[in-house]
Amino acid sequence: MKDATNLIAELRSKKLSAQDLMRKTLANIDAWNPSVNGIVGMRPVEDIMADAKIADETPPKGPLHGLPIAIKDLAETKGIRTTFGSPIWADNVPTANCLMVQRIVDAGAIIIGKTNTPEYGLGSHSYNPVYGVTRNPYDTSVSAGGSSGGAAVALATGMLALADGSDMMGSLRNPAAWNNVYGFRPSYGLVPDDPVGDSFLHQLATNGPMARSIRDLTLLLQVIGTPDARLPHSMAPFEPLPDAPDLKGLRIGWVGDWGGYYPMDAEVLTLCESGLEQMRALGATVKPFTPPIAPEQLWHAWITLRSWAIAAKMAPLYHDPKTREMLKPEMIWEVERGLSMSAIEVHEASVIRSQWFTAFAAQAEVDIMALPSAQIFPFNADLPWPKTVMGRDMDTYHRWMEVVVPASLTGLPALNVPVGFGAAGLPMGMQLIGQRGTDARVLQIGQTYHDATEWPRQRPPKNEAKIKG
Repeated sequence: MKDATNLIAELRSKKLSAQDLMRKTLANIDAWNPSVNGIVGMRPVEDIMADAKIADETPPKGPLHGLPIAIKDLAETKGIRTTFGSPIWADNVPTANCLMVQRIVDAGAIIIGKTNTPEYGLGSHSYNPVYGVTRNPYDTSVSAGGSSGGAAVALATGMLALADGSDMMGSLRNPAAWNNVYGFRPSYGLVPDDPVGDSFLHQLATNGPMARSIRDLTLLLQVIGTPDARLPHSMAPFEPLPDAPDLKGLRIGWVGDWGGYYPMDAEVLTLCESGLEQMRALGATVKPFTPPIAPEQLWHAWITLRSWAIAAKMAPLYHDPKTREMLKPEMIWEVERGLSMSAIEVHEASVIRSQWFTAFAAQAEVDIMALPSAQIFPFNADLPWPKTVMGRDMDTYHRWMEVVVPASLTGLPALNVPVGFGAAGLPMGMQLIGQRGTDARVLQIGQTYHDATEWPRQRPPKNEAKIKG
């Protein structure tokens, strides 16, 4: 499978036409999508091919000119059904693109449809009553993760070479780990959201890129990672660093399961530690690292601020009896928690968030904090979420993915890198988390690791024959 950077080079040189690329893309979708359900809301083939013909006949519009892409079904896309995975919006066809999608369109990409997601992106398992369940291509009986599960599956199978995603609680990292691809949660503010509603209080979620290579992540991030003067937290435009030959001088702090705090499959830890050994071989120093805050505090702050943010957005649907009955139980739980909170409770949670940001920024022990991207391997796709992890009961629908919170709570850049496959043939990944604003450095580290490992090129034998292109 060629990555997006190579495909675009072939398009530019006329070695490959946009129409031929689109035909190959559609053939791959026909071969894979019936069993995995990653791409949904497809546009009519004749319309897609007409756009590809136009791309062949016109000068390059931008850095993604002629490249097929499908947009996560949480992002409004002009003229294409955008459901948010909810029956409330099952027939919603936006009349305009959101900011991120418009940047992708302006860069010349050809949008072919959407990628599947859980209802409103809640939970790391991509199923919903509109489009159904997205399944893992390595074993279709298990979950593909979420909320960017459809995007991760599309990349893993070669249905897409590049994809967008979003990440509140690991949604760019967990599905990337479970599908042997890269997912990058950028520093908060690097990829601006639409300047609608509040722009100051809610800083937990962000859009970001997913791909099979770091260079492709960088390609998409340069398109979507530019400031918008209408937003108060925008950062300078993303600029990649040159490739580094090794990781000499890099200090990585391995958090692991945080001294047993996170219930975690032992094989997950073993695979991540093998990835760290590869980084040692490239010159990095790796040592155990205990973050300078109690993990219980992070969890308390997280579930407070998350429920508050969700309630602020979803309360109108909750208060209308007609739409409330169409909300899934996890959404109702979040909204009711958020509506019950006092201003002081929210303030105290944000104080913890601030303390964590300050503590990590002030520590001088490590440059990168490393944790697993998931606590368990993909679970049964017919279940809504795992009720226990390693014999420990999960008290909420998202407690089993708590390991992603340290980056999400304070908007730190976090890259999922693949670390190989478990005994059952299922993939796993590891988070590399940097200081805020060090996105280019985190991706530079990822590129050096990718050059040495190239995990996304490797597939379980049972699937190798199915992947084309």
